[in-house]
Amino acid sequence: MDKNMQRKIVKGISGFYYVHVAGSGIYECKAKGIFRQQKMKPLVGDDVEIDIISEEKKTGNVAAILPRKNALIRPAVANVEQALLIFAAASPNPNFNLLDRFLVMMGRQDVPVILCFNKCDLITEEQKQEIEAIYEASGCKILFVSAKKELGLKELQEILEGKTTTVAGPSGVGKSSLINLLAPEACMETGEISKKIERGRHTTRHAELIQLKGDGYIMDTPGFSSLYLPEMEKEELQDCYPEFAAFEPYCRFQGCSHISEPDCGVKEALSEGKIHPVRYENYCQLYGELKDRKKY
Repeated sequence: MDKNMQRKIVKGISGFYYVHVAGSGIYECKAKGIFRQQKMKPLVGDDVEIDIISEEKKTGNVAAILPRKNALIRPAVANVEQALLIFAAASPNPNFNLLDRFLVMMGRQDVPVILCFNKCDLITEEQKQEIEAIYEASGCKILFVSAKKELGLKELQEILEGKTTTVAGPSGVGKSSLINLLAPEACMETGEISKKIERGRHTTRHAELIQLKGDGYIMDTPGFSSLYLPEMEKEELQDCYPEFAAFEPYCRFQGCSHISEPDCGVKEALSEGKIHPVRYENYCQLYGELKDRKKY
């Protein structure tokens, strides 16, 4: 284990930071005032240096934040290498518009995404292929797992090995059940889905770093049921749809938005079945949202 890995903030709650020190356990720390002056806030995932106040009570102060590989805005976490996005394959059915919003958000922050569909035991092989067809050209790795039947977990563990992965997804998709299998000692409370609204209670309340059985961390973040798009220009949205790139050279107009222009290579590819209609419809909706946002 390299030296930086040895002191990592694994949880932050109302001004206290819980720092994992390899071989010694968890220390409860406060951040020194210097960070406020520098307008810097320690984040879950930060590698830090701490001054120990009491070895017996395991308390200390965060003295320095080591250079970050990256810092995500939402979820507010640092040093993340990849994102694992968990949706249910059924019950509740995946909301592809919400999924695309998340891909845009991670794409803007240059974080590779693994799409993980839980509850795969509830769908047929044909339904599985339909989901795969939507995202096969999106540049994401796609996995189908079942926490209940413990299917597909080995492949998932291999992808997470040795990395810090942020885990996200709507409530009620079995996120906590999966995390319990990957890191049994985390023993998270798993919320029953409320049958009436088909959305789970938000059982995860703060971002938290959980050590995996092997080498690696997963960062659980509160569930979301809606997502605003990040601050961006509408013209930048197409960069978040990698499957458009091959067809853009065939657009008549440079800077084509692929919405209303004639002789558009992307729309042609769509009509020939080379781009999935679900992805294109989501693109149009998100583009409209960004366009309206600029008006106000």
